[in-house]
Amino acid sequence: MVQERTLPAFEPKSGEITKAEGLMLYRDTILGRFFEDKCAEMYYRGKMFGFVHLYNGQEAVSSGVIKAMRPGEDYVSSTYRDHVHALSAGVPAREVMAELFGKETGCSKGRGGSMHMFSKEHQLLGGYAFVAEGIPVATGAAFASKYRRDALGENSDLVSACFFGDGAANNGQFFECLNMAALWKLPMLYVVENNKWAIGMSHERATSVPEIYTKGAAFGMHGVQVDGMDVLAVYCVAKEAVARARAGEGPTLIEALTYRFRGHSLADPDELRPKEEKDFWFARDPIKKLANYLTTEGLVTNEELAALDREVQDLVDDAVEFAENSPEPDPSELRRYIFAED
Repeated sequence: MVQERTLPAFEPKSGEITKAEGLMLYRDTILGRFFEDKCAEMYYRGKMFGFVHLYNGQEAVSSGVIKAMRPGEDYVSSTYRDHVHALSAGVPAREVMAELFGKETGCSKGRGGSMHMFSKEHQLLGGYAFVAEGIPVATGAAFASKYRRDALGENSDLVSACFFGDGAANNGQFFECLNMAALWKLPMLYVVENNKWAIGMSHERATSVPEIYTKGAAFGMHGVQVDGMDVLAVYCVAKEAVARARAGEGPTLIEALTYRFRGHSLADPDELRPKEEKDFWFARDPIKKLANYLTTEGLVTNEELAALDREVQDLVDDAVEFAENSPEPDPSELRRYIFAED
């Protein structure tokens, strides 16, 4: 039997979202979708190797949270499903695609691949292959920000956002970091991308308390559940959480109810999830929902959205051409980047 969720209701107030914000969010969500679709094509054509975990369906979470922050200034920590987080954080599509191709021009110099996107320039703390591995890293960055302000007297108000899945919320690091962040009122956003499945394990079978956002209450942490298929809902929740963090009011645990439109990875035939469940979530495509809202409210025209579609598709095609024509890492530099360089 398929358990359908009742998603948290959200109705934007008049004037809450400007045309510029709407177009910015739409561009970022379609960049994530088009990029991941192209990754699937390149993977099946043998252009990239290893495990590749795509983000299709979850774009509203990445765009809604990261675009509510200061991309390039605030810290972002990801998971092994990290391509779109990197794009939202401002890492150029060329560098992300080149990394997937294992090229020297990639954001991790071709050493990281799909699961280990990193960019110091864009404050992307990394993608992490181990479940929950990025949570303490992001918590440490938030502690550093608070320490610079409170102990060193610097004008520091940077916020950290850590993305992880529902499976990671059963990991000990999750609870340890929530405790420390609440105790020290760290400027943190813990963002649970609850897509119902931890590889092949249903979320409802893996935890005694399915409502993850309530787990912060044990530490006195503010928690909120949001429709992760609605970018405007995520964006508004994230803006409130960021404002609280910058004001020194501590962390927020955000549970975004979302769904991945593909298997766990491109090697997954995706035979475990019921068709009825998939159909329930496919009908809630976050990009179609955003486009419908923007046009219905008269903020943008269909022609403007179509022009953005073409612009972003050209950008993704250019990223592939750049990656294909980029050089392989030099074998003589095999051990480079293991240690920090001056």
